Parts: sequence; C-alpha cells; structure tokens
Amino acid sequence: MKAMHSPVNFSQFPDQNGHFGRYGGRFVAETLMGALHELNDAWRECRNDPDFLAELDADLARYVGRPTPLYHAER
Repeated sequence: MKAMHSPVNFSQFPDQNGHFGRYGGRFVAETLMGALHELNDAWRECRNDPDFLAELDADLARYVGRPTPLYHAER
C-alpha cells in the first residue's frame, strides 16, 4: 500500500505568519496579537546580539531542567 502523504519537513515552520502548515495557526486571543507582534519584533532585533545570547545561555544553564535555585531579586 502506498502512503497518501509525504513526510513533512517541520524545520520550515512556523512560516512568517506563525502558521504550521496549511491548517495550523496561532491559537492566541485576538486581544493579545499586538503584544505578540511586539514580542516577535523584539526577538528579531536581539536574537543575534552576543550580550543577549550570553545572558540567555546563562539563564538556560541556571534555570532550565533543574530545580530553581534561590535568587536575590534586586530592586
């Protein structure tokens, strides 16, 4: 029996509109779309900044996949 669909290459998703294929999309309340666009613009602006990436790597190493350590929250 022949397969009806060819495998999907998910590395090309989401597209520029945030869609995952023909039927997939963003499941976000319309009232949050402005904030989501602002967040997307900020990510595009800082994703190649070495200082930002160093801070992100440090936070990922410190907080992801392990219990959160005590942290002195400075004002």
